[in-house]
Amino acid sequence: MKDIIRIKSLISADVEMLLNQQIKKEAHSSSLYLSMASWCDRNGFDNSADYFFKQAEEERSHQLKFFKYVLDMGGNAISPDITNIKNEYNGFREVFEEALEMEVNITQSIKNIAARCHKEQDYVTLEYLNWFFQEQREEEYKARRALELFDVIGEEGTGRWEIDKHVGKIQYSNEA
Repeated sequence: MKDIIRIKSLISADVEMLLNQQIKKEAHSSSLYLSMASWCDRNGFDNSADYFFKQAEEERSHQLKFFKYVLDMGGNAISPDITNIKNEYNGFREVFEEALEMEVNITQSIKNIAARCHKEQDYVTLEYLNWFFQEQREEEYKARRALELFDVIGEEGTGRWEIDKHVGKIQYSNEA
């Protein structure tokens, strides 16, 4: 029966595996962003908590997009177990450093899927991934801009409060 199902799938077993790994990474990112939101909330950074809650929602929507794509292509999408979510951070800046690192890792993971698709001439999935590349450009931009606030404003005195106030105002324009 497995062979019959595979024949109906429009993606290879390798691409399906990579997409399922991406589903797990997106779910992990969503959970990590929730953890960051919780940390920010507990430490009085309300605007940053709201920012991370929105990021968690966005990552969850990315997870679902990948999940539905695998199903639409006749594959087997796997709902992942999520473990090892960090709940404590050494400081406000560390939260944003880890957010940027996570976004860079997600971008690299999507690049790896695209490389495999290119090798297999899976142009349908390659085209599908373009939306995620545009989205990652925005995600990395916002994470970098948030970190730049620490350098521009500084954390001394009311610096953290000012940073928190500006985090939610970071906008990305793809009109460049």
